[in-house]
Amino acid sequence: MNAVEALRAGLPAILPADTVYGLFALPTEDACARLYALKGREPRKPSALLAADLDALLAAVPELRGRAEAIARALLPGAYTLILANPAGRFPWLAGENPLAIGVRVPRLPAASASVVAAVGALASTSANAPGGPDPRRLDDVPAAIRAAVGAEVDGGELPGTPSTVLDFTGETPRVLREGAAPSAEAIARAVAALA
Repeated sequence: MNAVEALRAGLPAILPADTVYGLFALPTEDACARLYALKGREPRKPSALLAADLDALLAAVPELRGRAEAIARALLPGAYTLILANPAGRFPWLAGENPLAIGVRVPRLPAASASVVAAVGALASTSANAPGGPDPRRLDDVPAAIRAAVGAEVDGGELPGTPSTVLDFTGETPRVLREGAAPSAEAIARAVAALA
């Protein structure tokens, strides 16, 4: 079974992202429950919604207009996870303890996974490691138990190995939740400039 078939069947898949290897699933409640169980992730922990491009992201979460869209257009595609307001509470099973916020990504994907993501639309995403484990930069770094349980895996060679920078734009002042692969100060400046 290839990755597109696996994902469409509701099974998780391992794909190379722009930063580390990720564990992906359709953003349905059932598929996400399988993804969380496979990773051993607590349901109260949020995961990101990843799309191939901004149009696909806005189709999945049409409320990301105005301020949220301006921020997304200023920073994406890129190695960022943006936490944006989610007024309709879409994908609450991805939102963790705050259903009125959603993490979104539009990375510069390697060719090996870009076509998969484009074919299936937005996906739930998290790193393909055990909770607290090292971020996988190679497919061989993904724990064997996870690899054995997915519907498909795609090898994209070695990746940088540093996860995305996580920025929270849900409050009055942007906050850096995790320093990562992209510069946070520059991103915040670009986002603020886009809102001016």
